[in-house]
Amino acid sequence: MTERGHPATVVAARLGVSSHSLYQWVKRYSAPPAERQKADDQQTEMKRLKAELKRVTEERDILKKAAAYFAKMSG
Repeated sequence: MTERGHPATVVAARLGVSSHSLYQWVKRYSAPPAERQKADDQQTEMKRLKAELKRVTEERDILKKAAAYFAKMSG
């Protein structure tokens, strides 16, 4: 596509992927390796932070329920 000038829609159809996926691959792999590594590191960190946020949110909800339960029991 980039070297021979084939249309993206034709290349995507031949590969069995969407044009959007093809453009994403081109964007990702045309970047220098250092930029790709930085993007990968950021993506990994984002996944880790989302998982931690989910865990902390669940813990908060449990503690809220426990506090409400014990407040009801003592009062």
